[in-house]
Amino acid sequence: MSSPHASRPLTRRGFVALGALGLAACTAGGVRAADLVPTPAQGEGPFYPDKLPLDQDNDLVLVQGRMDPSKGVIAHLHGRIIGPNGKSVIGAVIEIWQCDANGVYLHTGGGDRAKLDAGFQGFGRFRVGDDGAYRFRTIRPVAYPGRAPHIHVKIKHGESDLLTTQCYVAGDPGNERDGILRSIRDQAMRKALVIDFTPKGDQGELAAQFDVVLGKTPKA
Repeated sequence: MSSPHASRPLTRRGFVALGALGLAACTAGGVRAADLVPTPAQGEGPFYPDKLPLDQDNDLVLVQGRMDPSKGVIAHLHGRIIGPNGKSVIGAVIEIWQCDANGVYLHTGGGDRAKLDAGFQGFGRFRVGDDGAYRFRTIRPVAYPGRAPHIHVKIKHGESDLLTTQCYVAGDPGNERDGILRSIRDQAMRKALVIDFTPKGDQGELAAQFDVVLGKTPKA
């Protein structure tokens, strides 16, 4: 897979800072509660990190203390976490994890450890603000045997796990063969997990929006 990292207009520190700024602009636009489709739950899978990395911020492309960037195509994943009433879930925490460009997870049983990309963080988390918006810099997910490209997502609020799910790449041929995705019979709910990865800028990077609609509003 190509690795367009030669020029980065945004530094790691600058990107992490953006996590708290300007997110409303990239997820602007109100939605009617009646039009919302609850994001369906999917299993956590066996590869949630069995040892969380020291670096757990929202930039998975560069690992703190390393100069070498990750392999893979950079993707900017953003969206909002909202309740069934369409309002932002203030203070929610979103976690994502995925395999690296070689198909290896940050888990001792998650692939060939000799092929692990040490430049890829593999896991990140972000606490949303008043606008419910989040942002990650990661890589476009890749396929591995038996699975279409996907990113695992978990939403927490306080001590509660609100939702665990996965998002997928629109147009990827593996989607039609992925049993976990196809297990969702409702077409609208399945479609809610499949998102477009579109070109962003002139550096070969991508952008994708994944809005999470919870089935119930968590208690304050």
